[in-house]
Amino acid sequence: MSAPVFLLTPPFTQLNTPYPATAYLKGFLNTRGIESFQADLGIEVTVALFCKEGLQELFAQINITKEWSENAQRILALKDDYIQTVDATISFLQGHDPTLAHLICKRNFLPEASRFAQLDDLNWAFGSMGSQDKAKHLATMYLEDLSDLIVECVDAHFGFSRYAERLGRSANSFDELYNELQKEYSFIDRLLLNILSQKMADVQPKLVAISVPFPGNLFAAFRCAQWIKKHHPDVKVVMGGGFPNTELRSLSEVRVFEFFDFITLDDGEAPIEQLVHHINGEKTTEELKRTFVLLNGVVTYINNQTCTDYKQGQVGTPDYSDFYLDKYISAIEIINPMHSLWSDGRWNKLTMAHGCYWGKCTFCDISLDYIKVYEPITAQLLCDRMETIIAQTGQNGFHFVDEAAPPALMRALALEIIKRKLTVTWWTNVRFEKSFTRDLCMLLKASGCIAVSGGLEVASDRLLELIQKGITVAQVAKVNKHFTEAGIMVHAYLMYGFPTQTEQETIDSLEMVRQMFAAGILQSAFWHQFAMTAHSPVGLEPSKFGVKKETELVGTFANNDIVHIDETGADHDTFSFGLKKSLLNYMHGALLDEPLHKWFDFKTPKPSVPADYIEKVLDAEELNTHKPTAKVVYLGKQPTLEISTKSKKGNTWEVASLTFQSRRETLNIKVDKEQGEWLAEILPLLSVDNMKTYTMQEVQSHYEAAGLEDFELFWDNKPVNGLYKVGLLVL
Repeated sequence: MSAPVFLLTPPFTQLNTPYPATAYLKGFLNTRGIESFQADLGIEVTVALFCKEGLQELFAQINITKEWSENAQRILALKDDYIQTVDATISFLQGHDPTLAHLICKRNFLPEASRFAQLDDLNWAFGSMGSQDKAKHLATMYLEDLSDLIVECVDAHFGFSRYAERLGRSANSFDELYNELQKEYSFIDRLLLNILSQKMADVQPKLVAISVPFPGNLFAAFRCAQWIKKHHPDVKVVMGGGFPNTELRSLSEVRVFEFFDFITLDDGEAPIEQLVHHINGEKTTEELKRTFVLLNGVVTYINNQTCTDYKQGQVGTPDYSDFYLDKYISAIEIINPMHSLWSDGRWNKLTMAHGCYWGKCTFCDISLDYIKVYEPITAQLLCDRMETIIAQTGQNGFHFVDEAAPPALMRALALEIIKRKLTVTWWTNVRFEKSFTRDLCMLLKASGCIAVSGGLEVASDRLLELIQKGITVAQVAKVNKHFTEAGIMVHAYLMYGFPTQTEQETIDSLEMVRQMFAAGILQSAFWHQFAMTAHSPVGLEPSKFGVKKETELVGTFANNDIVHIDETGADHDTFSFGLKKSLLNYMHGALLDEPLHKWFDFKTPKPSVPADYIEKVLDAEELNTHKPTAKVVYLGKQPTLEISTKSKKGNTWEVASLTFQSRRETLNIKVDKEQGEWLAEILPLLSVDNMKTYTMQEVQSHYEAAGLEDFELFWDNKPVNGLYKVGLLVL
């Protein structure tokens, strides 16, 4: 089990699936012949805590004579019930005992504390069916009750998807985090460090690489590094990941290097390879790549320009070995369709393309390489990697974690999945752009796509232009209709508080969102309040967006979030509760006709958007204009062809009847004999299994070569234009 590189993710990220950063790095190190071992300490701490022995130890930590809250006293009184039920509940959430759902749903198996008092109406949320999801939600509330007890009585920093997150958020000064690290180990610390101790003994690494994707991993990362420095002083420790990539780019805090020897930025492949060679004495300090080190008592950034980054085709396939894949927990914390997808089930994480192909949104950190440098991967290589990961993990679900997946690559990937006859389920993040036509969405669905998420942001055309999103509300509505009609769930990221956004625009945005839910083209959404960051166009040039910086980046530690003053905009904080409460109802089809002012406890303007705006956008006829270069593919089965003779008023003619069988329906069309015979002839040529892909121009030429006339009239009108339902698609 020993390996020179130990890759670890500290608590806590997700409980349902491994965070992929270390799997990406392990896959890369495999290509370089560098042995490594990886661990997700978040799930290992979780299962060590939430088991019979763990809870017995937890309850033993608590002084029952102290005056705790009424909720904590109730949980303490029911401690035997928690200890008795915890193993079965965790096993159920791990997918090992699905029949327990029936018992959990009866509401007399799990002890219930304050979280259950906040439950949404479960029939409203899950309907009369869905006992598995309902039980997962109840079991999640059970764990949240225990989490509340831990926070109140044992460790105030605890949280399932974040640990001591407050210490990592906007931590311009290192003082608070440093002082916290000087305190005695908490109960959770001891659990974590006992596991780390065993890992270090087994792996015996020369280099420990700690991935810190979020502020909620930061404190635990420092705790791990602190323990390693004390007990294994010869082992080098490096931090990388999303948090340092955005927050530590101007690091000058010397005390950080009491814990870490190195901090790397951006793509980790080249930096970690250089570090391995450096530790082995094969590279000098000056040859390190995008790495902070402490030299002569000064924090120094070294970036050897002669060392280039690897192309995406060279970094290897993410390697999920070493993880305890059978221990991950599917929880449903909040009743939001996309958030449930995020936290429920095991998803293999992959990336279609490095960076963002759009790269213009003014609220986004587009100046940083992880977004700025766009590099797609070929569909063939993606499918190769998918097949490798399926064989390794036994899981066919994929979450593509792109900034925004490119439509052309999604099309190529979908075709490749269908050609290889892979059975996969996948979802990703997109830009709601006009490339997502009805036919492309049908293709994506056929390949296994079940959901997309994308930024509708402010749902205001003026502000979308200011953001440089490159979309309009009407365009988003049409695209969402295409996804929805194909059977792909749509989640929208919504934003309020963008610079100069007025009360009127906030209310109008909510009205647009209400209309989209009412029209059934949006199934899930979430409101975020705008935050100015140092590496975004707004943060770099605030005056262009009508705002002023209240603070400059002057800290020695984390520098990214900037407090700003918006003199022309609304008081955005006051809208937060009403926006989120209305959205929760809209997601369940409730109170969609409620006047918008009812969601707020202060006076708001009336919407200036027509009440039927989205409805009219969706009803407007879409022109079926296909480029001559558009690809034409057929995904369905060969239809049966019957020729019959019709007669009327002494005239006779032959009619072709084509019957298409799909998994859900039988479709029959009737056309002239010659056109029917041509259609039966061309469909096998258009099959997705064929090596050659026909363009629209080639299909038209084939039609005309058969001596037939009026191709557009035949192709664009009934009944042929309805054949998209059985898989005849123009892409």
